[in-house]
Amino acid sequence: MPLLAEPLRLATWHADLSRDGPGLLLRDLRKGEGTGLVAEIAAVAPDVLLLTDIDFDHDGVALGALAARLEAAGLAYPHRFAPRPNAGLPTGRDLDGDGRLGGPRDAQGYGLFSGQGGMALLSARPLRLEADFTAMLWRELPGARMRSEDPAPELQRLSSDAHWVIGIEGGPTLLAWNATPPVFDGPEDRNGRRNADELALWRRYLEGALGEPPEWPVLIGNANLDPERGEGLRQEMRGLLGDPRLQDPLAGRATVAWEQTGPMRVSYILPAAGLAVRDAGVRPAIDGQRHRLVWVTLELP
Repeated sequence: MPLLAEPLRLATWHADLSRDGPGLLLRDLRKGEGTGLVAEIAAVAPDVLLLTDIDFDHDGVALGALAARLEAAGLAYPHRFAPRPNAGLPTGRDLDGDGRLGGPRDAQGYGLFSGQGGMALLSARPLRLEADFTAMLWRELPGARMRSEDPAPELQRLSSDAHWVIGIEGGPTLLAWNATPPVFDGPEDRNGRRNADELALWRRYLEGALGEPPEWPVLIGNANLDPERGEGLRQEMRGLLGDPRLQDPLAGRATVAWEQTGPMRVSYILPAAGLAVRDAGVRPAIDGQRHRLVWVTLELP
């Protein structure tokens, strides 16, 4: 499909839209919470928004409530995509070896309940799912860093949340993901290796090892990995940022500040090298949110 000759603004935000139990996000949105968050999104007015920490519910009621709040603020997102993520998805196995089943670390991705801290796309333009790697086993990734001693290789998925390839009508193709933090483990560095491989999946895809890559890809989401600071296999992030097929319009811009580490860059929008970037930015932090909204406006040929 040819691209439309008009600007397209993309945004991603690891905004805190997750709660400790199912239904609580909907309750809070109906109570009027999140006014600052809605105002922040409205200030940027993206055509397509990826949220990478929002609770899933089966009928999309909470996402619909958020979309209604955004519409009241002047943003219409009739097209939404938010299937069940791996976060909190039960495996039926004791993956963390604590002798109990059903814990948050026994799920495919960390979660107190199925769908906690999932992903959602809201769009002013129609969306189409072109590929979904969410169910791919970790060991199936070419060059996977999974080890023989890692638990349950026959069922452990690579994605801690999801990996989507989403086409935008008249626009580029989004490669969207939300990776596990490369911390909260021991010397085996299982989370660090998995985090790096969640990123490496996109490099394999661009190389053609996982199917035909799109003509105009845009990587978008939360890598949970800074190329220079903090824990994790940072060379994987540096390799992606140096990939000649992509461009980095926000090089070196921090997207979160944690007390333990200070400012770090973990959320990214990396358009194809052939796409013209009109402007881009990282919004200032707002009250109640540690992560910052990241946006890029593309001039489509």
